[in-house]
Amino acid sequence: MQSILALEDGRIFRGHGYGAVGECQGEVVFNTSLTGYQEIATDPSYAGQIVVLTNPQIGNYGTNQADNESAKPYIEGLIVREFSPISSNWRSEQVTDEYMERYAVPVLAEIDTRALVRHLRTHGVMRGVISTEAVDPETLVQKANKIRKMDGTDLARVVSTKAVYQFDSSDSRNQSDDPLLPNDKYGGELLDKVKNIDLSLADFDALQDTKQRKLHVVAYDFGIKLNILRMLAREGCRVTVVPAETTAEDVLELKPDGVFLSNGPGDPEPVDYAVRAIRKFLGRVPVFGICLGHQLTGLALGGKTYKLKFGHHGGNHPVRNNSTGKVEITAHNHNFAVDPDSINANEVELTHVDLNDQTLEGLRHRTLPLFSVQYHPEAAPGPHDSHYLFRDFRRMMEEWKG
Repeated sequence: MQSILALEDGRIFRGHGYGAVGECQGEVVFNTSLTGYQEIATDPSYAGQIVVLTNPQIGNYGTNQADNESAKPYIEGLIVREFSPISSNWRSEQVTDEYMERYAVPVLAEIDTRALVRHLRTHGVMRGVISTEAVDPETLVQKANKIRKMDGTDLARVVSTKAVYQFDSSDSRNQSDDPLLPNDKYGGELLDKVKNIDLSLADFDALQDTKQRKLHVVAYDFGIKLNILRMLAREGCRVTVVPAETTAEDVLELKPDGVFLSNGPGDPEPVDYAVRAIRKFLGRVPVFGICLGHQLTGLALGGKTYKLKFGHHGGNHPVRNNSTGKVEITAHNHNFAVDPDSINANEVELTHVDLNDQTLEGLRHRTLPLFSVQYHPEAAPGPHDSHYLFRDFRRMMEEWKG
């Protein structure tokens, strides 16, 4: 079927449609990852966005429930150069085209994605509409201009869980009644987990007594990814997940050994309820934040955030760890960033920086048990250079508890 993309500035791209029939709209961003299209599609941080994938062929290894990062795709639409009509992989359970149709995600293919990405890099991300219907392009451009901008939009409360639940690391089901929630084929006993993650022998020895230690982490769900919960569980943590708007008082009543602040979509500034909660945690419980959790931490410490021109979306961003001088290859997915000049350097150490554009990628409080990173150390399918951050969080909780 024929399909069309109309951008708010009037630029039109015509191609063929796959997946769902109909229309979708959102902010158009691009991701440079070579693989992991299913993890990208099911990452709640992409809520409200249409994703352009720069890898020329997408869908060739199919989809399976074990690779989902949440119960369903959160992207509004998908744009690719070539969309494979078949899947060739022993783990595949459903052809990608059928998967996207099942979850009502329109796919636009057979367009010049290089031209589209160059356009977004030059002019910045913009709102757009994908349609498989015979609609006048000018009408779609008008629709694109009426889409609510990401700036000033709180999407964390939209994608967050509505109820508190315990994460069950044995099957990774989030204690909900959603029949589409993924079953973690790599869950279960510790030895089963070790076979599927990058651990040294020393790490394995440290995890042997996790069933006895069981640190209790309360994780805020601003759009949390399943692999974050897995990584916390692998560090011997019992994880309670709470809605985005949970107060600090309610969290502290759960007697956590640590508080985790998750990734999520939208602008961090309207999420003021979370900022207020974080400020109440300072000095009372160890805190670790990722992505949106990092931005909220920066705001809680008196900093400011701003929107990037076209964001960071990909799996190969070089980030320097300022304390060690080492460079980590990291996965990114953020449209906003913390302004490093707004952070009080006497209280907060700037720990990580993006080597592409000097964006602040990590911070740590100098005296209180709190640190955060903008990138994704839990990245699935990878890279895995930053797994040590979860071990740092575990050690910080152990020291604080001791």
